[in-house]
Amino acid sequence: MKVSKNVTKVLCIGLILVLLGSFCASLFNGSNGVKVNRIKFDAAHGELSGLLYMPKDASESNPKPTIIVTHGYLNSAEMQDANAIELSRRGFVVLALDQYDHGHSTIDPANYSDTSFFGLWLPFWMHSMNDAVQYMYDQPYVLKDAKGNGVIGITGHSMGGFSSAAAVCMDELQFASTGVRKVMASLTEGADFSYTAFIGFDVATADALGGGRTLGKVAAHYDEFFFNDPAVEGGTVRYKDYVSTPEGLAFLQQTSAKENTWYNTSDGGRRIVYEPKETHPWNHFSKTTTGYAVEFYMTAFKDYSSYLNDIPANKQVWQFKELSECVALVGFVFFIIGIGLLIIELPFFKLAKSGELEVQPAAKGGAKIAGILISICAILLPAIFFSPLMDGGAGSPTVMILFYAGLAAVGCGLVAFVAGLVKKSNIAAGGCCMALAGGLLALIAKKDFYGDSGVFTAIGINSIAYWTIACAAMSMVVMSLVFICIKAKAGAKLSTYGLVFKPVTIIASICAALLTYAVSYCLLFLMDAIFKADFRIWTFAFKTFDANLAGAILRYLPTFLLFYVVSTVSITVNTNTEKAQGAKGYLLAIALNAGGAFLWTVCQYGILFAKGVAMIPGSALSGIMIIAMVPTLTIAAIISRALYKRTGNIWMPAVLNALLMTTMTLANTMVTAKPF
Repeated sequence: MKVSKNVTKVLCIGLILVLLGSFCASLFNGSNGVKVNRIKFDAAHGELSGLLYMPKDASESNPKPTIIVTHGYLNSAEMQDANAIELSRRGFVVLALDQYDHGHSTIDPANYSDTSFFGLWLPFWMHSMNDAVQYMYDQPYVLKDAKGNGVIGITGHSMGGFSSAAAVCMDELQFASTGVRKVMASLTEGADFSYTAFIGFDVATADALGGGRTLGKVAAHYDEFFFNDPAVEGGTVRYKDYVSTPEGLAFLQQTSAKENTWYNTSDGGRRIVYEPKETHPWNHFSKTTTGYAVEFYMTAFKDYSSYLNDIPANKQVWQFKELSECVALVGFVFFIIGIGLLIIELPFFKLAKSGELEVQPAAKGGAKIAGILISICAILLPAIFFSPLMDGGAGSPTVMILFYAGLAAVGCGLVAFVAGLVKKSNIAAGGCCMALAGGLLALIAKKDFYGDSGVFTAIGINSIAYWTIACAAMSMVVMSLVFICIKAKAGAKLSTYGLVFKPVTIIASICAALLTYAVSYCLLFLMDAIFKADFRIWTFAFKTFDANLAGAILRYLPTFLLFYVVSTVSITVNTNTEKAQGAKGYLLAIALNAGGAFLWTVCQYGILFAKGVAMIPGSALSGIMIIAMVPTLTIAAIISRALYKRTGNIWMPAVLNALLMTTMTLANTMVTAKPF
């Protein structure tokens, strides 16, 4: 087997960056001598997991004040890295918790009442924090006061904030019979009382069950979901001022209040509302909010300052851990490409290569202008229909435009198919593809395939899957139209698109993709085992997962496989030209794949910060989700272009991207056990 120097170089760069980034991440994660271990424990409603941060002087003989931090909906424990690192290096024992059915935690399916959204959505956050409090209180390294009360603080972001608020109320109800309060302080981030009201803990009830604790909220001015003034209508993605709302004032027990100000309460407690100029997901990637968390707990536990390290709140190192893991992420992409190129040089796997694709001449004149306009259209369509598909769903007015466009494509495709047969032209293939794509698009516009949450159990991802398959259908229609009108006349063939239908090539490509995927994830699991590091930037991450995720991966894989087959075809035909070689080709591939998501994000949040109301004020959760789609689609574009250039076809990169991105997406979200 002869391996080129370029392949060796790519593989070595990838390994070096992964090892360097993971090692440095572990140093900052365990700053100031803190030891970090992943733990699992049986709890009242299932099995909980998390990352336990133990200061070097914490022990059974020297118990310490303790903080439990947890993430929001669709995330995992690692999203609380900033709080976990900064609080632990100041001397707190910290448990960064995976809530039930997130990360490595699982809930007993018997807790699900049904497979409706609310039936699957309520149980995980309602009990997660309270169950974690019960476990941590029993640990000998967790400090108790002279009366047996726990010196424990709890912090959660978004749904983790709801779980924390519920835990405070549950703790107070338990105190009525036990005489012990296990929770001393609570700081929620990005969470009001709108959802805890579903389980009976509205602001008035929570206020009555405060029990003299120190309580706080981080209520960002640009939070996409919460802290809304009830007098303001028309979507929630807008500027907020929680301390001026009735709920905010009720929480602080004031008739008028200021942000970032401590207030005493009638039950002997203290409360505060912090209002950073941030969005909802910005909270857990913010020096400002992390500083608020440090300030809050150093104040709440000032009577226990002798147990803690006096480090100023603005002296933070978590950013270096995130930077290190971003370096590892870049290395991981290099490694995936390098190991994939190495594998296709092995016996049998080399059959995945179908020969070098002939580079197409650059278009000129009118064809060039048409190509530019079509590329712009291809980039904009996913952005234009993003909000209608994600928020409106099947049958909504704007989505119905796609229904009629699909029917038109079916008609045009059939005409082209018949004309191609009569003229014995290759436009018949384009017409057939256009008719099929149009039919799929019309069907998607009328019916949401992902409405059965008993089958598609990652309920937060179902809207993304719906948008993804619609994008695939739209792209197929556009490419078929271009083939019929332009490419066929220029002599384009299926191989021009990287479509090779030789069975042995397809089988070898699938096997090569599977082996590349397996080796790559082995490296990820190894780095997690040794360094407790994954590969991430902000809300995007390649992270480890448990075997129980396999069923969900298989259920979602066909959807993402279709998308990545189509996107790789698009990248192949549009970047395999004389003018799109080298870096230009990669930039064009990224623009085709991620350009729409990037433009939508820039417009949505640029207008929000400039005017105080977002471009589409009703796109809250969908707007947050698309942020992670930008790096997802960027990385997929890079992998597609790098591998199709070496294989001469689309099969290996398309299958590999589908495997990688399906697994990555599901490992970072809530996936329920199939309850029925």
